[in-house]
Amino acid sequence: MNSYLIIGGTGKVGGRLAQILRTAGNTVRIASRTGGDVRFDWRDTATYRPALAGIDGIFVVGPGSATDWSGLLTELLQAAEAEGVQRAVFLSARGVEFLPGGAVALAEEALRAGPLDWTILRPTHFAQNFTEAMFVPVDGEVHAPVADGAEPFIDIEDLAEVAAAVLVDPGYARDTIDISGPSAVGFDQAVSVLGRHAGRSFTFVDEHPTRHEERLREANTPEGYIAWRMAMLGGIRRGEDAYLSDGVERVLGRPATSFSDWARREAASLTESL
Repeated sequence: MNSYLIIGGTGKVGGRLAQILRTAGNTVRIASRTGGDVRFDWRDTATYRPALAGIDGIFVVGPGSATDWSGLLTELLQAAEAEGVQRAVFLSARGVEFLPGGAVALAEEALRAGPLDWTILRPTHFAQNFTEAMFVPVDGEVHAPVADGAEPFIDIEDLAEVAAAVLVDPGYARDTIDISGPSAVGFDQAVSVLGRHAGRSFTFVDEHPTRHEERLREANTPEGYIAWRMAMLGGIRRGEDAYLSDGVERVLGRPATSFSDWARREAASLTESL
């Protein structure tokens, strides 16, 4: 078995990926500024090579989408090559084309230009965003500037399985894999399904894009992240992100988990937390 470094291993995707790899008998090293197996700080390049020593492949989650970090990624890839690392799998996002020249697009360019075999994963918005992130109901409401746009939400469990498969298989080298759920779901429908399985009454509120930006600024959100988030949500609002991608079936040989099946499995967590 091989050894893998997971940058972002304490997050939603990385934590699940680590469990899958370890269950399969691989050695996994979680890289984090705090709480990981090895200290890693994107802003401290002296932490790169110690974290990479003895590693066969790396899973890369960037330090955010607010500012350009492609130069740091280039340094990481050079350090990885020096340590004998063979592969890098990067968690990007489908819809990166909605913000050309943004931090995520620049990171993809740096990865492709780097010295390692690479694979780019481009998932849609996560189903778990309704239980763990930006679409969690507040006072029974989910506010998003998406109108009647639909999104084929991806279950992070599926995404983590895909990530594990491509990380260990060199056959996916120099490949960009788009990943989505099996059907596009409007936010009104998604919130209804979520409420039914949580045993709660939730309502979707279509927020005007300008008001959404205002709320983000009121919360002192970095401008770069606001631009990224509005670009992604704008793609949904315009109906440009509703198409389906076959990454799960292509890599795992099975259909992706539906939003309804995901909600049946996980929506109860909202009953416990809200």
